Amino acid sequence: MPYEYRKLSQTERQEVVEIRKQRGFPLHAPPHPFRDEGTFLITAANFEHKMVMTAPERKTEFQEILLRGFHEIKAEIIGWVILSNHYHILATVESLNLISSLLQYLHGKTSRDWNSQDGMTGKRKIWYRFSDRLMRDEAQLNQALNYVHYNPVKHGYVKDVYDWPWSSLLTYEEDKGKEWLRESWKKYAPPADFGKDWDV
Repeated sequence: MPYEYRKLSQTERQEVVEIRKQRGFPLHAPPHPFRDEGTFLITAANFEHKMVMTAPERKTEFQEILLRGFHEIKAEIIGWVILSNHYHILATVESLNLISSLLQYLHGKTSRDWNSQDGMTGKRKIWYRFSDRLMRDEAQLNQALNYVHYNPVKHGYVKDVYDWPWSSLLTYEEDKGKEWLRESWKKYAPPADFGKDWDV
């Protein structure tokens, strides 16, 4: 869990860092063994899961910034959803390093902008680090896409997935139709534990 380290005593933290050091991992961040081309489900949350993106215009603004950024790194965007305190984006990229650099920039920019807008400059951390999941095969990719589209219902924002505008679902509905989406859900419904331990 992302915040478990903060709950450890100083001695326990030193032990964790020493183990990571012995294994050659970064000292405080999870290892990213897959750095090359692939399809990744990227998840990032507002710090301590605070609802920083509650305002509709902020979700719209962030959706535009996020999608534009992924287009600029020439990623193939497969799906996305923006919620009030986190987001998911499913994309194929040449390198995970490109995503890391992009999100560092986007998270930094939105943190500065939103803290300035909210009168919180120097008082609030906006983002926690992102997590990435490499899609191993087509089935997992489709499960992830369905999971992304179902996320607003999972978190109680809406009862019907079609009522959430900050998602790629409506694009799929327009391009492929509801019947295609229903069949995809029947064939690739994500397992009950999909997202366990990493989705907020």
